[in-house]
Amino acid sequence: MVEQSADIPAAGDSARDASVLAAAHIVRAVGVRKTYWRGEHAVHALAGVDFSVRRGEYVSIMGPSGSGKSTLFNMIGGLDKPNAGQVFIDEVNIAALDNFELAWLRCHKIGYIFQTFNLIPVASALDNVMLPMLFAGMPQADAQDKAAELLKKVGLGHRILHKPTQMSGGQQQRIACARALANDPTIILADEPTGNLDAKTGRDIIELIRRLNREEGVTIISATHDHKMLAVSDRIAWIRDGLVARIQNREEIQIEEGKIGADH
Repeated sequence: MVEQSADIPAAGDSARDASVLAAAHIVRAVGVRKTYWRGEHAVHALAGVDFSVRRGEYVSIMGPSGSGKSTLFNMIGGLDKPNAGQVFIDEVNIAALDNFELAWLRCHKIGYIFQTFNLIPVASALDNVMLPMLFAGMPQADAQDKAAELLKKVGLGHRILHKPTQMSGGQQQRIACARALANDPTIILADEPTGNLDAKTGRDIIELIRRLNREEGVTIISATHDHKMLAVSDRIAWIRDGLVARIQNREEIQIEEGKIGADH
C-alpha cells in the first residue's frame, strides 16, 4: 500500500481541504518554463519546474552555475516572468499582475538580500534601512524609529549613522538584512548572501538570517553555492539542467554526511 503524502490531498478530500493545503504554501511554482535566445540558439533555463515553499520555512536553492537556480529565484521574486507556467505568492499569480501591482507586492511582501549588498554608499545605515519604508508611505519619524530598532536587532545599534563605506562587508550585509525586514515582508529572498564574505563572516550572516527566520517567522528562500547553508536550511532544492532534481530535508543531508564520514 502506498502511503499518502502529507502534502497531497487524499482522493475525495473537499475543495476546502485543498484550499487549506494551498494556504500552507506561501510560494508555488507550477510548470515554470523559461527560454532565452542567444542568436538562433535557445537556452532552456527552466524546463517545467514544480516547486513549493511552506510558510515560515528556510529553503535553499542549490546547483551549479547554469543550472537554472538564479532564474528560478528571479521568477519567485517577480524579477522575471516565465514563458509558460505560473508562480504564486500567497495564491496570487504574479505573472498576471500589472507593473503597479507587482511593485506593490515586491514592496510589501518580499525583502531582498543581495550578494553585492546594494546599499547607497553616501547614505547612513539608518537612511538605507528607512528607504523601503518611505517608498511604502510610512511617515519619516516612524520610519526612523523602526529603522533604528531593526539595526539594533542585527547588532548595529551603535553604527546607525555610519555609512556603508565605513563598515566591513559583514556589517554591510547586516544593514541589508535590516533593510530586508523594513516593511514586515512574508518572504525574504537572499541571493548568494555570503558570496562576498570570508568564511567566518559568512557563517555569522547565515546564523543571523536563520535567527530572523525563527524570531520574525519570515520565510527565507536563498539561492546559494555556500554549503554552510545546508546546516540551517529546513529543505534544500537541488537544481540541475533547468529542473528540480531532488529536494532534501536537513535530516537527510546530515545522514548522508554521517555515512560519508563513516566510510572515511
